[in-house]
Amino acid sequence: MRYIKRSDLTRKLLDRVIDCYYPEVEGDYVQFYACLVERVAELAAQWMAAGFCHGVLNTDNMSITGESFDYGPYAFIDRYNPNFTAAHFDYSGRYSYGNQPSICRLNLELLQAPLGMVAPVPDLDAGVRRFEGIYEAHYQKLLLKKLGFRELEAGLGQELTQKTLDLLKETQVGYHAFFFELAEQFNRGWREESHTILENSAQPKTALWESWQQLYHICLQTLPPEQMDDIGACLVEHNPKTALLRPVIESIWEPIVAEDDWQPFYDLLQRLWTKQ
Repeated sequence: MRYIKRSDLTRKLLDRVIDCYYPEVEGDYVQFYACLVERVAELAAQWMAAGFCHGVLNTDNMSITGESFDYGPYAFIDRYNPNFTAAHFDYSGRYSYGNQPSICRLNLELLQAPLGMVAPVPDLDAGVRRFEGIYEAHYQKLLLKKLGFRELEAGLGQELTQKTLDLLKETQVGYHAFFFELAEQFNRGWREESHTILENSAQPKTALWESWQQLYHICLQTLPPEQMDDIGACLVEHNPKTALLRPVIESIWEPIVAEDDWQPFYDLLQRLWTKQ
């Protein structure tokens, strides 16, 4: 509508979108945009925590409802690598795993072009400036849950999530395997002795690894002993064994193509539903 300069059609479309998906804003276009910014920031945080990389994250592959949409050649990362790209044709890394939050914000900024016909641009700018704060808070919250903590003191939580990412980047252990191993091996004794944390792991025992163990131990000690069972439950809840890495997807797709055999697909769905 921007290109044909029909603000009346823009209003008509927005009124319909708000009526269906944002009734709480009661027709306020600026509030609609602020809510969309929040939804997209939280969606980007979900992708990043899950290790998900959208294939082609341009404007027409994002939904105005703030939902996941039209992934293209998507992939889940095997190891923590911000430069990982899912699409073979993304030579510049524009849509790399690590770029996803900034690309989402840019796409929201580009949406201001048509919205600017019906809402004050300074007010829209104020809405999109909240993106980073919302994203960071939600991403940290999700990563902490993958580490077993539903709540943790802010400064300590930030330190733990950052050190975990540093560890994953340095060791290049499997992203999903690391968190699943944390859930599988967790025991209450970790609260007493830091060296017992993932002591059976095959990970390289570097200085950073020992520093991470000590920090995780400190975080556990901030909680009363009776909360240790909840740590274990949180780890299991947020770290399933099965990750949809490309070899897994290809192993499911091959019998479908070759023999129209969908049973492996149904078996995979069952594993995902039961977090196995």
